[in-house]
Amino acid sequence: MTRAGWDCHAHLFGPYARYPLAAERSYTPPEAVEAQYEALLQRLGLARGVLVHASAYGKDHQLLLDALAARPDWRGVVVVQPGDALPLAGLRARGVRGARFSHRSGAANFAGSASFNDLLALAPQLADAGLHAELWTDCKVLPDIAAQLKALPLPVVIDHMGGFDVAAGVDEPGFRTLLDLLATGKVWVKLCAYRNLLSAPDWQAGRAFQQKMAEANPERLVWGSDWPHLRVTPEPDAAQLLAMFKDWAGSAAVAEQILQANPETLYR
Repeated sequence: MTRAGWDCHAHLFGPYARYPLAAERSYTPPEAVEAQYEALLQRLGLARGVLVHASAYGKDHQLLLDALAARPDWRGVVVVQPGDALPLAGLRARGVRGARFSHRSGAANFAGSASFNDLLALAPQLADAGLHAELWTDCKVLPDIAAQLKALPLPVVIDHMGGFDVAAGVDEPGFRTLLDLLATGKVWVKLCAYRNLLSAPDWQAGRAFQQKMAEANPERLVWGSDWPHLRVTPEPDAAQLLAMFKDWAGSAAVAEQILQANPETLYR
């Protein structure tokens, strides 16, 4: 089978004998190693992956950087704060394309994560280094920071479909803000619906949210498996998540754009 397309959100953990977790961390996941992820990509029929540095590794990016060196077609997202030893200049040549930050309603940042204020402080340096910002946030707080996001000197990629509230519906003000940001072309969204649907009786309730995003700007959407599905029980099957995304895309052409053309623009 010829493989094409991208999984734009995954994490690696271990082997722990070589890549131990940070002493100060918010969770301790089972190992999820490079060979397992490559096997997943093969099963999904996808060619490339984007590895997001996990907060459980704190400031240690060695696992991410080693994986990118071994897999030149993969890309990476780091986690940085002002004053960190990791130099931003030169990261792009090593396969890194972005830096991740967190800003969510009612939730303190994990140990090892970077804040929205860190993003504001580092934005000029990230732009100079040719990197985008990735933001784990939700629709409850987006209206308060939308103007700041639009003013940043670099693209912004919003994780997990903006943490939409499935019960509030597609007309909820925060979700409308997300659609408005998408329409600007400066903001991207990772289509990864399942974490927003864990309390929903039927995951098909997420269909309308993905379709609204595609209507707002299909050229600024990418898809991510979120493997290895940290702290979700039972663990979803990434193949079923991919099939659900394709079904909601409505056509093979839209699915191909989101899986292939768009990530080529963002990550290559």
